[in-house]
Amino acid sequence: MNKMLVVMLGSIVALGAMVWMLQSGSQRGNPTNTAGGEPTEPLMFFCAASNRAVMEKIVADYTEEYGREIELQYGGSQTLLSQLEVTGTGDLYLPADDSYLKIAKDKNLVSEMLPIAKMEVVVAVQKGNPKSIQTFDDLLRDDVKLVQANPDATAVGKVTRRMLTESGQWDALDKGTTAYRTTVTEAANDLLVGAADAAIVYDAVLHTYPDLEFVTLSEFAAGTSLVALGVTQQTRQPSAALHFARYVTARDRGLANYAEHGFQVEKGDVWSETPELNLFAGSMLRPAIEDTVKQFEKREGVRVNTVYNGCGILVAQMKAGQVPDAYFACDTEFMEQVPDLFPEPTDVSQNELVIIVKKGNPRQIASLRDLTKEGLRVGIGHEKQCAMGWVTQNTFREGGVQQEVMENVTVQTPTGDMLVNQMRAGSLDAAVVYLSNTAGSGEFLDAVRIQGLDCSVATQPYAITPESPNALTASRLFQQICSTDSQDSFTAEGFRWKLDTESSTDNE
Repeated sequence: MNKMLVVMLGSIVALGAMVWMLQSGSQRGNPTNTAGGEPTEPLMFFCAASNRAVMEKIVADYTEEYGREIELQYGGSQTLLSQLEVTGTGDLYLPADDSYLKIAKDKNLVSEMLPIAKMEVVVAVQKGNPKSIQTFDDLLRDDVKLVQANPDATAVGKVTRRMLTESGQWDALDKGTTAYRTTVTEAANDLLVGAADAAIVYDAVLHTYPDLEFVTLSEFAAGTSLVALGVTQQTRQPSAALHFARYVTARDRGLANYAEHGFQVEKGDVWSETPELNLFAGSMLRPAIEDTVKQFEKREGVRVNTVYNGCGILVAQMKAGQVPDAYFACDTEFMEQVPDLFPEPTDVSQNELVIIVKKGNPRQIASLRDLTKEGLRVGIGHEKQCAMGWVTQNTFREGGVQQEVMENVTVQTPTGDMLVNQMRAGSLDAAVVYLSNTAGSGEFLDAVRIQGLDCSVATQPYAITPESPNALTASRLFQQICSTDSQDSFTAEGFRWKLDTESSTDNE
Protein backbone atom coordinates (compact mmCIF):
# COMPACT_ATOMS: atom_id res chain seq x y z
CA MET A 1 0.00 0.00 0.00
CA ASN A 2 1.52 3.38 -0.95
CA LYS A 3 2.14 6.11 1.58
CA MET A 4 -0.47 8.53 0.19
CA LEU A 5 -3.23 5.93 0.49
CA VAL A 6 -2.25 5.21 4.08
CA VAL A 7 -2.39 8.90 4.94
CA MET A 8 -5.81 9.24 3.25
CA LEU A 9 -7.16 6.25 5.15
CA GLY A 10 -5.83 7.73 8.38
CA SER A 11 -7.66 11.00 7.65
CA ILE A 12 -10.91 9.10 7.02
CA VAL A 13 -10.52 7.28 10.34
CA ALA A 14 -9.88 10.58 12.12
CA LEU A 15 -12.95 12.17 10.51
CA GLY A 16 -15.06 9.20 11.58
CA ALA A 17 -13.76 9.55 15.12
CA MET A 18 -14.72 13.23 15.16
CA VAL A 19 -18.28 12.40 14.03
CA TRP A 20 -18.50 9.75 16.76
CA MET A 21 -17.28 12.25 19.31
CA LEU A 22 -19.86 14.83 18.26
CA GLN A 23 -22.62 12.25 18.58
CA SER A 24 -21.44 10.76 21.86
CA GLY A 25 -20.80 14.21 23.30
CA SER A 26 -24.45 15.13 22.76
CA GLN A 27 -25.52 11.90 24.47
CA ARG A 28 -23.40 12.37 27.58
CA GLY A 29 -25.30 13.25 30.69
CA ASN A 30 -25.69 10.18 32.90
CA PRO A 31 -24.18 11.50 36.11
CA THR A 32 -21.86 9.49 38.29
CA ASN A 33 -20.62 10.50 41.72
CA THR A 34 -17.49 12.44 42.47
CA ALA A 35 -15.25 11.50 45.37
CA GLY A 36 -17.19 14.05 47.40
CA GLY A 37 -20.58 12.59 46.47
CA GLU A 38 -21.59 15.39 44.08
CA PRO A 39 -23.06 14.35 40.69
CA THR A 40 -20.84 14.71 37.64
CA GLU A 41 -20.77 13.56 34.04
CA PRO A 42 -18.13 11.05 32.96
CA LEU A 43 -14.85 12.77 32.14
CA MET A 44 -13.97 12.71 28.43
CA PHE A 45 -10.27 12.00 28.03
CA PHE A 46 -8.34 12.28 24.73
CA CYS A 47 -5.22 10.13 25.18
CA ALA A 48 -2.31 9.41 22.84
CA ALA A 49 -2.18 5.77 21.74
CA SER A 50 1.41 5.50 22.98
CA ASN A 51 0.12 5.85 26.56
CA ARG A 52 -2.75 3.40 26.23
CA ALA A 53 -1.30 0.47 28.21
CA VAL A 54 -0.33 2.53 31.25
CA MET A 55 -3.45 4.69 31.17
CA GLU A 56 -5.78 1.69 31.13
CA LYS A 57 -4.27 0.62 34.44
CA ILE A 58 -4.42 4.10 35.98
CA VAL A 59 -8.04 4.63 34.95
CA ALA A 60 -9.00 1.23 36.34
CA ASP A 61 -7.32 2.05 39.67
CA TYR A 62 -8.93 5.49 39.80
CA THR A 63 -12.40 4.18 38.99
CA GLU A 64 -12.09 1.49 41.64
CA GLU A 65 -10.92 4.03 44.22
CA TYR A 66 -13.37 6.84 43.48
CA GLY A 67 -16.14 5.37 41.34
CA ARG A 68 -15.85 8.10 38.73
CA GLU A 69 -16.23 7.14 35.09
CA ILE A 70 -13.56 8.13 32.55
CA GLU A 71 -14.37 7.88 28.84
CA LEU A 72 -11.13 7.27 26.93
CA GLN A 73 -10.58 8.16 23.30
CA TYR A 74 -7.22 7.02 21.89
CA GLY A 75 -5.49 8.23 18.75
CA GLY A 76 -2.57 10.14 17.31
CA SER A 77 -1.67 13.35 19.13
CA GLN A 78 -2.51 15.65 16.20
CA THR A 79 -5.74 13.78 15.47
CA LEU A 80 -6.84 14.17 19.08
CA LEU A 81 -5.93 17.86 19.05
CA SER A 82 -8.11 18.32 15.98
CA GLN A 83 -10.97 16.49 17.70
CA LEU A 84 -10.58 18.72 20.74
CA GLU A 85 -10.75 21.83 18.57
CA VAL A 86 -13.52 20.73 16.18
CA THR A 87 -15.91 19.06 18.62
CA GLY A 88 -15.57 21.56 21.45
CA THR A 89 -15.86 18.66 23.89
CA GLY A 90 -13.40 16.94 26.18
CA ASP A 91 -12.11 17.47 29.70
CA LEU A 92 -8.55 16.17 29.44
CA TYR A 93 -5.95 15.91 26.68
CA LEU A 94 -2.75 13.86 26.84
CA PRO A 95 -0.58 13.95 23.71
CA ALA A 96 2.71 12.06 23.43
CA ASP A 97 4.71 15.28 23.17
CA ASP A 98 4.07 18.52 25.06
CA SER A 99 4.48 20.60 21.89
CA TYR A 100 0.85 19.72 21.13
CA LEU A 101 -0.19 21.03 24.54
CA LYS A 102 1.57 24.31 23.83
CA ILE A 103 -0.34 24.56 20.55
CA ALA A 104 -3.55 23.77 22.42
CA LYS A 105 -2.79 26.44 25.01
CA ASP A 106 -2.05 29.01 22.30
CA LYS A 107 -5.49 28.20 20.86
CA ASN A 108 -7.08 28.63 24.31
CA LEU A 109 -8.07 24.96 24.38
CA VAL A 110 -6.05 23.98 27.47
CA SER A 111 -5.65 25.73 30.83
CA GLU A 112 -3.42 23.64 33.11
CA MET A 113 -0.50 21.46 31.99
CA LEU A 114 0.76 18.78 34.41
CA PRO A 115 4.09 17.03 33.56
CA ILE A 116 4.21 13.23 33.68
CA ALA A 117 7.24 11.57 32.09
CA LYS A 118 9.72 11.46 29.23
CA MET A 119 9.96 9.07 26.29
CA GLU A 120 12.83 8.48 23.84
CA VAL A 121 12.54 7.89 20.10
CA VAL A 122 14.07 4.50 19.26
CA VAL A 123 14.11 1.91 16.49
CA ALA A 124 12.05 -1.16 17.39
CA VAL A 125 13.10 -4.53 16.01
CA GLN A 126 12.08 -8.13 16.53
CA LYS A 127 13.64 -10.01 19.45
CA GLY A 128 17.26 -10.81 18.66
CA ASN A 129 17.42 -8.13 15.94
CA PRO A 130 17.38 -10.64 13.03
CA LYS A 131 18.11 -7.92 10.44
CA SER A 132 21.17 -6.72 12.43
CA ILE A 133 20.04 -3.09 12.42
CA GLN A 134 22.81 -1.14 14.16
CA THR A 135 23.13 2.13 12.24
CA PHE A 136 20.97 4.73 10.55
CA ASP A 137 22.10 3.48 7.13
CA ASP A 138 20.78 0.01 8.01
CA LEU A 139 17.27 1.48 7.99
CA LEU A 140 17.73 2.44 4.36
CA ARG A 141 18.76 -1.02 3.13
CA ASP A 142 16.62 -2.65 0.43
CA ASP A 143 16.03 -5.74 2.58
CA VAL A 144 14.63 -3.73 5.52
CA LYS A 145 10.93 -2.91 5.67
CA LEU A 146 10.61 0.24 7.79
CA VAL A 147 7.32 1.59 9.13
CA GLN A 148 6.69 4.91 10.88
CA ALA A 149 3.81 6.66 12.58
CA ASN A 150 2.30 9.41 10.45
CA PRO A 151 4.20 12.67 11.23
CA ASP A 152 1.06 14.69 10.47
CA ALA A 153 -0.98 12.82 13.07
CA THR A 154 1.37 11.49 15.76
CA ALA A 155 3.94 12.89 18.16
CA VAL A 156 6.67 10.33 17.45
CA GLY A 157 6.34 10.96 13.73
CA LYS A 158 6.40 14.71 14.18
CA VAL A 159 9.46 14.59 16.47
CA THR A 160 11.30 12.22 14.12
CA ARG A 161 10.64 14.38 11.07
CA ARG A 162 11.63 17.55 12.91
CA MET A 163 14.97 16.33 14.21
CA LEU A 164 15.97 14.56 10.97
CA THR A 165 14.95 17.58 8.89
CA GLU A 166 17.32 19.64 11.01
CA SER A 167 20.12 17.13 10.41
CA GLY A 168 19.35 16.83 6.68
CA GLN A 169 18.45 13.11 6.88
CA TRP A 170 14.67 13.18 6.66
CA ASP A 171 14.31 12.87 2.89
CA ALA A 172 16.41 9.71 2.86
CA LEU A 173 14.41 8.13 5.69
CA ASP A 174 11.12 9.18 4.12
CA LYS A 175 12.07 7.46 0.85
CA GLY A 176 13.19 4.38 2.74
CA THR A 177 9.91 4.08 4.68
CA THR A 178 7.63 1.29 3.49
CA ALA A 179 4.45 2.61 5.15
CA TYR A 180 3.08 5.16 7.57
CA ARG A 181 0.60 4.17 10.26
CA THR A 182 -2.07 6.19 12.06
CA THR A 183 -0.65 5.56 15.55
CA VAL A 184 2.65 4.44 17.05
CA THR A 185 1.09 1.23 18.36
CA GLU A 186 -0.01 0.29 14.84
CA ALA A 187 3.61 0.66 13.73
CA ALA A 188 4.73 -1.63 16.57
CA ASN A 189 1.99 -4.13 15.69
CA ASP A 190 3.28 -4.34 12.09
CA LEU A 191 6.65 -5.33 13.47
CA LEU A 192 5.08 -7.87 15.83
CA VAL A 193 3.21 -9.74 13.07
CA GLY A 194 6.16 -9.67 10.67
CA ALA A 195 4.82 -7.02 8.29
CA ALA A 196 7.89 -4.88 9.01
CA ASP A 197 11.50 -5.34 10.05
CA ALA A 198 11.88 -2.06 11.91
CA ALA A 199 9.60 0.63 13.32
CA ILE A 200 10.32 4.04 14.79
CA VAL A 201 8.55 4.22 18.15
CA TYR A 202 8.90 5.52 21.69
CA ASP A 203 10.87 3.30 24.06
CA ALA A 204 8.05 3.14 26.60
CA VAL A 205 5.63 1.75 24.01
CA LEU A 206 7.58 -1.52 23.90
CA HIS A 207 6.92 -2.28 27.55
CA THR A 208 3.89 -4.35 26.52
CA TYR A 209 5.70 -6.02 23.58
CA PRO A 210 7.95 -8.71 25.11
CA ASP A 211 8.78 -10.09 21.66
CA LEU A 212 10.24 -6.78 20.53
CA GLU A 213 13.33 -4.83 21.56
CA PHE A 214 14.84 -1.54 20.52
CA VAL A 215 18.04 -0.09 19.15
CA THR A 216 19.18 3.43 20.09
CA LEU A 217 20.79 5.46 17.30
CA SER A 218 22.79 8.66 17.73
CA GLU A 219 20.74 10.28 14.96
CA PHE A 220 17.68 10.04 17.21
CA ALA A 221 19.40 11.31 20.38
CA ALA A 222 17.47 14.60 20.27
CA GLY A 223 14.17 12.73 20.11
CA THR A 224 12.97 13.15 23.67
CA SER A 225 9.31 13.90 24.28
CA LEU A 226 7.80 15.20 27.49
CA VAL A 227 4.43 13.63 28.23
CA ALA A 228 2.12 16.03 30.02
CA LEU A 229 -1.58 16.09 30.80
CA GLY A 230 -3.74 19.08 29.94
CA VAL A 231 -7.04 20.12 31.51
CA THR A 232 -9.19 21.73 28.85
CA GLN A 233 -10.47 25.26 28.88
CA GLN A 234 -13.99 24.16 27.94
CA THR A 235 -14.45 21.53 30.66
CA ARG A 236 -17.67 21.99 32.57
CA GLN A 237 -16.24 20.24 35.63
CA PRO A 238 -12.73 21.58 36.20
CA SER A 239 -12.42 20.37 39.80
CA ALA A 240 -13.29 16.80 38.76
CA ALA A 241 -10.88 16.96 35.81
CA LEU A 242 -8.09 18.32 38.00
CA HIS A 243 -8.80 15.69 40.65
CA PHE A 244 -8.10 12.99 38.06
CA ALA A 245 -5.15 14.92 36.61
CA ARG A 246 -3.56 15.18 40.04
CA TYR A 247 -4.12 11.45 40.52
CA VAL A 248 -2.36 10.64 37.25
CA THR A 249 0.61 12.87 38.12
CA ALA A 250 0.93 11.87 41.79
CA ARG A 251 4.19 10.09 42.59
CA ASP A 252 2.39 7.45 44.66
CA ARG A 253 -0.48 6.90 42.20
CA GLY A 254 -0.29 7.39 38.44
CA LEU A 255 3.44 8.04 38.20
CA ALA A 256 4.18 4.74 39.92
CA ASN A 257 2.37 3.02 37.06
CA TYR A 258 4.26 5.08 34.50
CA ALA A 259 7.56 4.03 36.05
CA GLU A 260 6.51 0.36 35.91
CA HIS A 261 5.76 0.79 32.19
CA GLY A 262 9.25 2.02 31.39
CA PHE A 263 8.71 5.77 31.36
CA GLN A 264 11.21 8.23 32.82
CA VAL A 265 8.85 9.87 35.30
CA GLU A 266 8.91 13.42 36.59
CA LYS A 267 8.76 14.23 40.31
CA GLY A 268 5.07 14.49 41.11
CA ASP A 269 3.16 15.61 44.18
CA VAL A 270 2.22 13.23 46.97
CA TRP A 271 -1.38 12.16 46.44
CA SER A 272 -4.09 13.78 48.49
CA GLU A 273 -7.75 13.83 47.62
CA THR A 274 -7.97 17.46 48.76
CA PRO A 275 -4.45 18.91 48.98
CA GLU A 276 -3.68 21.68 51.43
CA LEU A 277 -1.21 24.22 50.13
CA ASN A 278 0.52 26.49 52.65
CA LEU A 279 1.43 29.95 51.33
CA PHE A 280 3.26 32.68 53.21
CA ALA A 281 2.78 36.13 51.68
CA GLY A 282 3.72 39.65 52.66
CA SER A 283 0.74 41.67 53.87
CA MET A 284 1.02 44.27 51.14
CA LEU A 285 0.43 41.54 48.51
CA ARG A 286 -2.95 40.58 49.93
CA PRO A 287 -5.12 42.94 47.84
CA ALA A 288 -3.36 41.84 44.65
CA ILE A 289 -3.57 38.07 45.11
CA GLU A 290 -6.46 37.29 47.45
CA ASP A 291 -9.13 36.90 44.74
CA THR A 292 -6.75 34.92 42.53
CA VAL A 293 -6.05 32.48 45.36
CA LYS A 294 -9.79 32.00 45.98
CA GLN A 295 -10.44 31.34 42.29
CA PHE A 296 -7.59 28.85 42.24
CA GLU A 297 -9.03 26.99 45.24
CA LYS A 298 -12.44 26.74 43.58
CA ARG A 299 -11.17 25.49 40.21
CA GLU A 300 -8.60 23.07 41.60
CA GLY A 301 -10.69 21.73 44.45
CA VAL A 302 -7.81 22.35 46.88
CA ARG A 303 -7.32 24.37 50.04
CA VAL A 304 -4.79 27.20 50.23
CA ASN A 305 -3.86 28.20 53.76
CA THR A 306 -2.52 31.71 53.23
CA VAL A 307 -0.68 33.51 56.03
CA TYR A 308 -0.34 37.24 55.42
CA ASN A 309 2.04 39.19 57.65
CA GLY A 310 5.08 41.40 57.67
CA CYS A 311 7.93 39.58 55.94
CA GLY A 312 10.24 39.93 58.93
CA ILE A 313 7.68 38.10 61.03
CA LEU A 314 7.20 35.44 58.34
CA VAL A 315 10.95 34.88 58.06
CA ALA A 316 11.19 34.45 61.84
CA GLN A 317 8.42 31.85 61.70
CA MET A 318 10.22 29.97 58.92
CA LYS A 319 13.52 30.01 60.77
CA ALA A 320 11.65 28.59 63.75
CA GLY A 321 10.57 25.62 61.64
CA GLN A 322 7.30 26.66 59.95
CA VAL A 323 8.13 26.03 56.29
CA PRO A 324 5.33 26.75 53.79
CA ASP A 325 5.05 25.20 50.33
CA ALA A 326 5.49 28.63 48.76
CA TYR A 327 6.60 32.07 49.86
CA PHE A 328 5.67 35.37 48.18
CA ALA A 329 7.89 38.03 49.72
CA CYS A 330 7.45 41.80 49.72
CA ASP A 331 11.10 42.32 48.80
CA THR A 332 14.08 40.25 47.68
CA GLU A 333 15.88 41.06 50.94
CA PHE A 334 13.47 38.87 52.88
CA MET A 335 13.66 36.03 50.35
CA GLU A 336 17.45 36.13 50.58
CA GLN A 337 17.21 35.53 54.32
CA VAL A 338 15.90 31.97 53.69
CA PRO A 339 17.96 30.77 50.67
CA ASP A 340 18.21 27.23 52.01
CA LEU A 341 14.41 26.93 51.97
CA PHE A 342 13.76 28.79 48.72
CA PRO A 343 16.82 28.55 46.44
CA GLU A 344 15.15 29.55 43.14
CA PRO A 345 12.89 32.60 43.53
CA THR A 346 11.30 34.42 40.60
CA ASP A 347 10.81 38.20 40.64
CA VAL A 348 7.16 38.93 39.90
CA SER A 349 6.29 42.57 40.56
CA GLN A 350 7.52 45.85 41.99
CA ASN A 351 6.06 48.37 44.39
CA GLU A 352 7.41 51.81 45.20
CA LEU A 353 7.50 53.73 48.46
CA VAL A 354 5.56 56.97 48.65
CA ILE A 355 4.94 59.57 51.32
CA ILE A 356 1.27 59.81 52.22
CA VAL A 357 -0.14 63.08 53.57
CA LYS A 358 -3.54 64.48 54.42
CA LYS A 359 -5.71 65.49 51.48
CA GLY A 360 -4.47 68.82 50.12
CA ASN A 361 -1.05 68.32 51.73
CA PRO A 362 -1.47 71.01 54.42
CA ARG A 363 2.10 70.60 55.74
CA GLN A 364 3.53 71.09 52.23
CA ILE A 365 5.57 67.89 52.16
CA ALA A 366 7.25 67.36 48.78
CA SER A 367 10.37 65.30 49.57
CA LEU A 368 12.12 63.15 52.16
CA ARG A 369 13.85 66.25 53.50
CA ASP A 370 10.46 67.72 54.36
CA LEU A 371 9.85 64.84 56.79
CA THR A 372 12.43 66.48 59.06
CA LYS A 373 10.24 69.52 59.71
CA GLU A 374 9.95 70.34 63.38
CA GLY A 375 6.92 68.89 65.15
CA LEU A 376 5.94 66.58 62.29
CA ARG A 377 4.43 63.22 63.33
CA VAL A 378 5.76 60.55 60.97
CA GLY A 379 4.88 56.84 60.72
CA ILE A 380 7.00 54.15 59.05
CA GLY A 381 7.19 50.38 58.79
CA HIS A 382 9.15 48.41 61.36
CA GLU A 383 12.56 47.54 59.96
CA LYS A 384 12.73 44.11 61.58
CA GLN A 385 9.12 43.10 60.99
CA CYS A 386 8.39 44.00 57.39
CA ALA A 387 10.07 44.56 54.05
CA MET A 388 8.55 48.02 53.85
CA GLY A 389 10.38 49.09 57.01
CA TRP A 390 13.68 47.70 55.73
CA VAL A 391 13.32 49.46 52.37
CA THR A 392 12.30 52.68 54.14
CA GLN A 393 15.46 52.73 56.24
CA ASN A 394 17.58 52.11 53.13
CA THR A 395 15.83 54.98 51.41
CA PHE A 396 16.39 57.31 54.36
CA ARG A 397 20.09 56.39 54.41
CA GLU A 398 20.50 56.88 50.67
CA GLY A 399 18.65 60.18 50.91
CA GLY A 400 20.93 61.38 53.74
CA VAL A 401 18.02 62.07 56.10
CA GLN A 402 17.84 58.99 58.31
CA GLN A 403 18.88 60.51 61.64
CA GLU A 404 16.79 63.65 61.24
CA VAL A 405 13.62 61.86 60.06
CA MET A 406 13.84 59.22 62.80
CA GLU A 407 13.61 62.02 65.38
CA ASN A 408 10.11 62.71 64.02
CA VAL A 409 8.99 59.06 63.82
CA THR A 410 6.27 58.44 66.41
CA VAL A 411 5.13 54.98 65.30
CA GLN A 412 6.56 51.92 63.53
CA THR A 413 4.17 49.17 62.42
CA PRO A 414 4.49 45.75 60.74
CA THR A 415 2.18 46.69 57.83
CA GLY A 416 1.45 49.70 55.66
CA ASP A 417 -2.30 49.34 56.14
CA MET A 418 -1.89 50.19 59.82
CA LEU A 419 -0.15 53.43 58.89
CA VAL A 420 -2.88 54.32 56.40
CA ASN A 421 -5.52 53.78 59.09
CA GLN A 422 -3.64 56.04 61.50
CA MET A 423 -3.32 58.71 58.82
CA ARG A 424 -7.05 58.59 58.18
CA ALA A 425 -7.67 58.77 61.94
CA GLY A 426 -5.54 61.93 62.15
CA SER A 427 -2.86 60.62 64.52
CA LEU A 428 -0.08 61.15 61.95
CA ASP A 429 0.93 64.00 59.66
CA ALA A 430 2.82 61.83 57.19
CA ALA A 431 3.77 58.20 56.65
CA VAL A 432 6.00 56.23 54.30
CA VAL A 433 4.14 53.29 52.76
CA TYR A 434 3.90 51.36 49.51
CA LEU A 435 1.92 52.89 46.69
CA SER A 436 -0.34 49.81 46.81
CA ASN A 437 -1.30 50.67 50.42
CA THR A 438 -2.95 53.87 49.21
CA ALA A 439 -5.54 52.13 47.01
CA GLY A 440 -9.04 53.22 48.06
CA SER A 441 -7.85 56.16 50.16
CA GLY A 442 -7.69 58.85 47.49
CA GLU A 443 -10.62 60.70 49.06
CA PHE A 444 -8.70 61.23 52.28
CA LEU A 445 -4.99 61.10 51.41
CA ASP A 446 -2.51 62.26 48.79
CA ALA A 447 0.61 60.35 47.74
CA VAL A 448 3.93 62.12 47.20
CA ARG A 449 6.46 60.21 45.08
CA ILE A 450 10.07 59.85 46.23
CA GLN A 451 12.24 61.11 43.41
CA GLY A 452 15.70 59.99 42.34
CA LEU A 453 16.25 56.97 44.61
CA ASP A 454 16.12 53.49 43.06
CA CYS A 455 16.28 51.93 46.51
CA SER A 456 12.74 53.16 47.18
CA VAL A 457 11.38 50.45 44.86
CA ALA A 458 10.79 46.97 46.32
CA THR A 459 10.74 43.80 44.18
CA GLN A 460 8.43 40.91 45.10
CA PRO A 461 9.76 37.36 44.46
CA TYR A 462 7.80 34.08 44.56
CA ALA A 463 9.42 30.72 45.35
CA ILE A 464 8.49 27.11 46.05
CA THR A 465 10.48 25.00 48.48
CA PRO A 466 12.00 21.92 46.77
CA GLU A 467 10.86 19.82 49.73
CA SER A 468 7.20 20.61 49.22
CA PRO A 469 4.97 17.53 48.74
CA ASN A 470 2.71 19.83 46.71
CA ALA A 471 5.30 21.51 44.49
CA LEU A 472 3.31 21.04 41.27
CA THR A 473 0.17 22.46 42.85
CA ALA A 474 2.18 25.43 44.12
CA SER A 475 3.57 25.86 40.61
CA ARG A 476 0.06 25.96 39.13
CA LEU A 477 -0.88 28.60 41.71
CA PHE A 478 2.10 30.60 40.50
CA GLN A 479 0.88 30.27 36.90
CA GLN A 480 -2.50 31.57 38.01
CA ILE A 481 -0.78 34.53 39.68
CA CYS A 482 0.92 35.16 36.33
CA SER A 483 -2.37 35.15 34.39
CA THR A 484 -3.61 38.24 32.58
CA ASP A 485 -6.47 38.77 35.04
CA SER A 486 -4.05 38.56 37.95
CA GLN A 487 -1.69 41.05 36.36
CA ASP A 488 -4.62 43.45 36.01
CA SER A 489 -5.26 43.07 39.75
CA PHE A 490 -1.64 43.90 40.53
CA THR A 491 -1.76 46.99 38.32
CA ALA A 492 -5.05 48.15 39.84
CA GLU A 493 -3.49 47.93 43.31
CA GLY A 494 -0.51 50.11 42.37
CA PHE A 495 2.08 47.44 41.55
CA ARG A 496 4.25 47.32 38.44
CA TRP A 497 4.45 43.95 36.70
CA LYS A 498 8.04 42.79 36.33
CA LEU A 499 7.98 39.13 35.27
CA ASP A 500 8.30 38.17 31.61
CA THR A 501 5.04 36.20 31.29
CA GLU A 502 6.20 34.18 28.29
CA SER A 503 9.21 32.86 30.16
CA SER A 504 7.06 31.99 33.16
CA THR A 505 4.59 29.96 31.12
CA ASP A 506 7.40 28.18 29.30
CA ASN A 507 8.41 26.70 32.64
CA GLU A 508 5.07 25.09 33.37
